[in-house]
Amino acid sequence: MAFIKPFKALRPKINLAEKVAALPYDVMSTGEAMQMAAENPCSFLHISRPEIDLPGVDIYSDPVYRKGQENLSRFVAEAILEQDGEECYYVYRQKMGDIVQTGLVVCAGVDDYQDGTIKKHELTRADKEEDRVRHIDFLDANDEPVFYTYRNHPEISSLVGKVATATPVYDFTTDDGVSHTLWVIDDRQKIAELTALFAVIPTLYVADGHHRSAAASRVRDMRKAANPGHSGKEEYNYFLTVIFPDNEMNIMPYNRVVKDLNGLSITEFMARLAEKFEISPLNSPLKPVHSHQFGMYLSGKWYELLPREGSFSEDDAVVRLDVSILQNNLLSPILGIRNPRTDQRIQFVGGIRGLDELVRMVDSGEYEVAFALYPTSMKELMELADADKIMPPKSTWFEPKLRSGLFVHLLK
Repeated sequence: MAFIKPFKALRPKINLAEKVAALPYDVMSTGEAMQMAAENPCSFLHISRPEIDLPGVDIYSDPVYRKGQENLSRFVAEAILEQDGEECYYVYRQKMGDIVQTGLVVCAGVDDYQDGTIKKHELTRADKEEDRVRHIDFLDANDEPVFYTYRNHPEISSLVGKVATATPVYDFTTDDGVSHTLWVIDDRQKIAELTALFAVIPTLYVADGHHRSAAASRVRDMRKAANPGHSGKEEYNYFLTVIFPDNEMNIMPYNRVVKDLNGLSITEFMARLAEKFEISPLNSPLKPVHSHQFGMYLSGKWYELLPREGSFSEDDAVVRLDVSILQNNLLSPILGIRNPRTDQRIQFVGGIRGLDELVRMVDSGEYEVAFALYPTSMKELMELADADKIMPPKSTWFEPKLRSGLFVHLLK
């Protein structure tokens, strides 16, 4: 059963929340982060992406991690961030157009992650996981929350909804049109009720944040090994999460672009492609409207791809995923992308960027072909996770993204 606990959040002064709030560290390049934080010394990117203050330095070097630590200390010293005096839960609501998701900000337990109460659906990359381990360890804090979900529980939704009728502590809209609202739960009875309600939730699911979850687990083990008096109650045994009910989650497609055709001419590539897919030329861009439908942009033209009968098994829950169909029938055998987790010839493009971004990337000449996919469903994600199966990398893209900096969990 799921364990959650309140914590003393380090969070922005009310008048600084909008300036502090930043997109997650892993949805932008260093250059984009520098532009976003330009002329804003309060941007949380100075903590989550500290290399922006050390241009030209290896982003995985000690000076970068130390800079993040220094910047967090500066934010505290300058009272940009202040710590709550008592342990609280927090309610975080986001609105993006018609999409509204309301989550509970808590600390989850590393034990739950390690024993499988918290279910994963993707593998991590060793280099990215190590980066997050060092980042958390240097900061002595979980600076960015992990994005979790659970099967909707009416009593939890009702209690969280009642909290969200009060006056919020933060309420602002970011440049992308997403509104962010935060409430503090400091009432001991409500905290106890929520803790008890989650104690009957059998499973939590990682939606976004596999590397941060794995890193929190490793940091706990490191500190446990170094602490002869380890009790299991230290703050490093817990990590920062925002948990949303599954019925409010919004998954968008995670599209692909590839740098070249693996030595094939366009004619040769199309001939190989026709062995596994029915190909239809189009007069306009294709955003897939059902599973097993793909859009392809190549040499200034759009095509619809439909997998041929027998090209995959509908009986295998992983194999029938659209990301698997594309990988197993096209990316690997034709384009030579054997391991999409490490191959530098492929890039993944979140659906929020739209089809225009795929066209731009191919027309720039840096990439040769793009593929638009239909999004994986929450049902598929949870069923696969329940079966302890792993999806191909970059199977899901969730929107809206949580903003970093609105709450930080200190490990001491």
